[in-house]
Amino acid sequence: MSRNDFRQARRVVVKIGSSLLTDGGRGLNVIAIAEWVAQMAVLKQQNIDVVLVSSGSVAEGMARLKLKARPKTLHELQAAASVGQMGLVRRFEDEFQLHDLLAAQVLLTHDDLSDRQRYLNARSTLLTLLDFGVVPVINENDAVATEEIRFGDNDTLGALVANLVQADLLIILTDQTGLFDANPSLNPDAKLISEISVNEKLLDEVAGGSISGLGRGGMSTKVRAARLAARSGAATVIVSGKIDNVITRVFTGEQLGSYLVPNLEPLVARKQWLAGQLQLKGSVTLDDGAVKIVQKAGKSLLAVGVKSVQGHFKRGDLVSCLDTSGVEIARGLINYGAEDAGKITGKPSSEFEALLGYADDAELIHRDNLVLI
Repeated sequence: MSRNDFRQARRVVVKIGSSLLTDGGRGLNVIAIAEWVAQMAVLKQQNIDVVLVSSGSVAEGMARLKLKARPKTLHELQAAASVGQMGLVRRFEDEFQLHDLLAAQVLLTHDDLSDRQRYLNARSTLLTLLDFGVVPVINENDAVATEEIRFGDNDTLGALVANLVQADLLIILTDQTGLFDANPSLNPDAKLISEISVNEKLLDEVAGGSISGLGRGGMSTKVRAARLAARSGAATVIVSGKIDNVITRVFTGEQLGSYLVPNLEPLVARKQWLAGQLQLKGSVTLDDGAVKIVQKAGKSLLAVGVKSVQGHFKRGDLVSCLDTSGVEIARGLINYGAEDAGKITGKPSSEFEALLGYADDAELIHRDNLVLI
């Protein structure tokens, strides 16, 4: 897909970062919000579905509570998010109404998307809102989320939403021009990467942390987001939200920001869900033969090919599959709890009943519940 193909997109996810939304932490940037909403309204006039993923509730709450630094304790973060969410949603609703558009607030936690049934329910709700012509405004539910169920950043949330609604394009608006081949604050010769494959190893080398300190994401989370979005075929552009008419200009194919080309093989819906899950409950280490079978042959993981088990997990939990060097090669939903998995490690399924007193699935992880990383 080239940039010129963007104008053919029928569904777009726009993610806006905290430092942009809150004018560097000084309260909501109402002028900028009005401009972004106006640009999204232009897309809606062209019968393009728009989903907005908004950061900024904590930062806006900090401004309202007159906090000079981002809170460090979970309950203080949740309190700030609760206060800030009020202003954030009201501002978006008012701006969309000026363009005769309805907006809907949707708050998600990772827990909502880690359960398959709740994932499908969230998908149905979002698609129904889009059918009604509504613009969903999505944020992480910071007011109730705990560290164990946080997405960690709204870049990742944006990518998961792109997977959820089968978006064609993910536009990540940030306070940076785009992705550079070196840190531009340290290297004056750093060059903007205009276009690069999501598979390119250079991305892992150049992606850094958050510069503003207001959000939880840096360029590394945006790279991860682009790779997640690519799992459903969505293209990703990382671009400065300060550029005039940036959303509509990106949509028409203008060479702005960094385009991360989604040349990964798209996954079927269930495996998109598996790839997007972040909460690993444990891991299993595979021998070389099992790694080859899983990676090359696309087969199920059998206990006979497992060398060791790590973590405390139960049947149906998400676990990571590691090679002997500790590199993750896949992840999947395991058919046995940690204790039982440890007992059958390295054993054929014919011995399961003697070892466990029962025999359920012959596979440790079935190929339908296994996704390569």
